[in-house]
Amino acid sequence: MASRQNSPHDPAPDDDLWESGPVYIASNKPLARLVARPFREFLRVEAAGSILLLLAAAAALIWANSPWASSYDALWHAHLVIDAGPLQLDESIQHWVNDALMVIFFFVVGLEIKYELVNGDLRDPKTAALPIVAAIGGMVVPAALYLALNPPGSDGNAGWGIPMATDIAFAVGVLGVLGRRIPSAARLFLLTLAIVDDIGAILVIAVFYTSDLSLTWLAIAIGLLAVMVLARALRVWSVVVYAILGVGVWFALLESGVHATLAGVAIGLLAPAKPLLNEEVARGYATDALRDRNLNPDELARLRFLLKESVSVVERLLSSLHPLSAYVVLPIFALANAGVELGAIGKVFTEPVGLGIILGLVVGKPVGIFLTSYLAVRLGLARLPEGTSWPMVVGLGAVAGIGFTVSIFIAGLSFPGAELLTEEAKIAILLASLFAAIVGVVVLLASTSGPTDDGEDDVVDEDRETVTS
Repeated sequence: MASRQNSPHDPAPDDDLWESGPVYIASNKPLARLVARPFREFLRVEAAGSILLLLAAAAALIWANSPWASSYDALWHAHLVIDAGPLQLDESIQHWVNDALMVIFFFVVGLEIKYELVNGDLRDPKTAALPIVAAIGGMVVPAALYLALNPPGSDGNAGWGIPMATDIAFAVGVLGVLGRRIPSAARLFLLTLAIVDDIGAILVIAVFYTSDLSLTWLAIAIGLLAVMVLARALRVWSVVVYAILGVGVWFALLESGVHATLAGVAIGLLAPAKPLLNEEVARGYATDALRDRNLNPDELARLRFLLKESVSVVERLLSSLHPLSAYVVLPIFALANAGVELGAIGKVFTEPVGLGIILGLVVGKPVGIFLTSYLAVRLGLARLPEGTSWPMVVGLGAVAGIGFTVSIFIAGLSFPGAELLTEEAKIAILLASLFAAIVGVVVLLASTSGPTDDGEDDVVDEDRETVTS
């Protein structure tokens, strides 16, 4: 009973339900009533992660443009050294955030992709066809617009991958603000599109943003992943074993030149998306164990195991790691990377890098998504989601132009050592994401008349709360 949390319909704290008094958060103590429970309810709001991410980015901008800007640089550029025999790493705190902490974010992305491939929309070709095609258009057109302004040989050419990305957390958060005006099928369209977009971004990072490749370390990383596959085939179910192997994969990729965060994606894709046990086994055991209305410690331990293994590893990890990714990892990433000086903000609209990013995200995304979707439907390759109009597709495409997290991440990889270009790119990403959100909301409001009647929104939102990028 210790894990129970009160809702408006829960019994009073002094109810007979509680054998020895309620847990603190369910009590009537002032801090529990006025702080703990309201904060818990805030974290349950669909857009909560996006709000924290936005606040962290705003804090970074204010800090970096305040009289204390030097302390911002000093903090994130301070070095943290790990020296454990053969393991020696010397990186700035910002690099630790980007190369290590963000592994959790990409691990959650890998888990979400695996879930969608096995149990979700990417499993059904007919349902997945339109968002897959739309996602491709939403990556190709922005990259083409950027390259038109930053052709091969120019200083900013390497940043062509920046406007390809969609920030799932912000995109879903915007739809959450609009509530039931957006049909559940349209939400699923944008969500699946964003997941496919993540796959594309991961491939771009792996193939085009890898330098000084060490085949030896890459072979070690692949070998450790193969050991994971073997361990899974042998039914090794210990999380500790996979955690140790995962750290090894991360370190090997870091040394190989391939961006280390891709270790998270690879390991997430290897996680089992099917449960170890049939839930009927747990249900039958629970019925037998509770027949005498008394649980002894052995029965409780057995029941816990059966219940846990009736849910797939992917779903359990998504449930436990999504809050960590959304409420801790991404806000810290934003705080460490969004602090750019805004003194040169005017150049963003005149320099090719900034202009390419803004045009790519604000114009290229909706145009690419709409054109490829229209062609796919007209050619009979896919069908428009139920209750979704073509103006709504334009609005959803505009919302997909919120690049933020992954765009900032790719910007850091695009211009290593070129601080001015990186700063310009980050300012452009922040402005473009803001413009895209405003355009998306305006178009969606204009293309919808009011709340939908499909009643599936709450279910969809609850099931899809694991989305992170």
